[in-house]
Amino acid sequence: MRRLYDERMPHTELPSRASIASRLDALPFSRPHLRVLTGSGLGWALDAMDVGLISFIIAVLAQQWELSPAETGWIASIGFVGMAIGASVGGLLADRLGRRQVFALTLLIYGLATGASALVGGVAMLLVLRFFVGLGLGAELPVASTYVSEFAPAAIRGRLIVILEAFWAVGWTASALIGYFVIPASEDGWRWAFALGAIPAAYALVVRWGLPESPRWLASRGRMAEAERVVSTFETAADLKRAPAPRPIPAPRTVAENAAQRMSALWSSEFRVRTLCIWLVWFCVNFAYYGAFIWIPSILMQAGYDLVRSFGFTLLITLAQLPGYAVAAWLIEVWGRRATLSVFLAGSAISAVLFGTAGSEQAIIATGMALSFFNLGAWGALYAVTPELYPTSLRATGSGWAAGVGRLASILAPLLVPVMLASGGAPLAFSVFAGFFIVATVAAWGLVDLRGRALDER
Repeated sequence: MRRLYDERMPHTELPSRASIASRLDALPFSRPHLRVLTGSGLGWALDAMDVGLISFIIAVLAQQWELSPAETGWIASIGFVGMAIGASVGGLLADRLGRRQVFALTLLIYGLATGASALVGGVAMLLVLRFFVGLGLGAELPVASTYVSEFAPAAIRGRLIVILEAFWAVGWTASALIGYFVIPASEDGWRWAFALGAIPAAYALVVRWGLPESPRWLASRGRMAEAERVVSTFETAADLKRAPAPRPIPAPRTVAENAAQRMSALWSSEFRVRTLCIWLVWFCVNFAYYGAFIWIPSILMQAGYDLVRSFGFTLLITLAQLPGYAVAAWLIEVWGRRATLSVFLAGSAISAVLFGTAGSEQAIIATGMALSFFNLGAWGALYAVTPELYPTSLRATGSGWAAGVGRLASILAPLLVPVMLASGGAPLAFSVFAGFFIVATVAAWGLVDLRGRALDER
């Protein structure tokens, strides 16, 4: 069927992969770009809402179910076990089956599992469902960033990925609002919160039939007629018959046809340094971020603040995420990827130390907002740089495995936080988080910076 469709194309000759990529890079931002960005961003926000909700739900279940620190730690961590597997497998599947297909499937998986969590009556079943939630979440995030980066014009690619990441703040803020208004409202408030988390299952249908497949991926699989159709739609929306290519893009030197070849290519001489560095950055940032933000409501409650007050502090801290993303989105095309990422990571390290030693309410809120500002700005820069490190044939695999390695840290962090809090309190825990941010700051300088350059340039 695909061959028949190709033969009916009005062009006498199908475009090359290089011309598809060049035309995408040269396009101005238009309505179809906005549709891809917002469509992916809504999925991203729903992800964040689910991850954020569990931090509030843990605080409530610890009281209602009289859970031990080990049990609460596993409720937080089991989702990240699923995320580690989902991120690595999802990337491989997205390079094989397509970005849009895997994106929609992951939304469906974690949406259904989150909704089912509202019906659980004990820890064991909640752990099983949280694993499947993590499986979907872990696969969705790197696939979504890869998907948007492959549509984005070269001149603003980094900025668009940071804006995509900013939807995380929208979702996390939604979770904070639900945590503040819904969860404390009744004994079953946490069940209603989980029920709201089922929304992604319905949204998966919108993604599957409402968004186009990546033309770069289509071209890499030899489906040139379909790729041409998608690019032409974008050119028509921009009032262009054919966008001028700034310069030809060389054909990729690494063409991996199966999972084993793609994994091997990540450690070839061309990519091994950037692979090592990006894995290290992802590991450190995940450890510090999830170790801190999953436990902030519980830490505040242990410090003597009641449920509503601690959730209120968390809501204020969460609001600082949006300006963090906004500043990072501007700087990433001014300073470049590495400089922006390293500055925000360094700011995160300083903020973590200050938050861990804060004593007054004003200091807790101010330093927590600073940590939120710098840490989420760093996340935006990290998601922008990761897909740019690899060519189209490896992009989702490389992004997925970097995220998967990071999820290993997000499994460990929630389990280790209770131990650190028992040993040295918040000052010790947040000093450890600061150390991880510092290591990530150094590792960021081993990454390539493709600001303003074609996506497949090496």
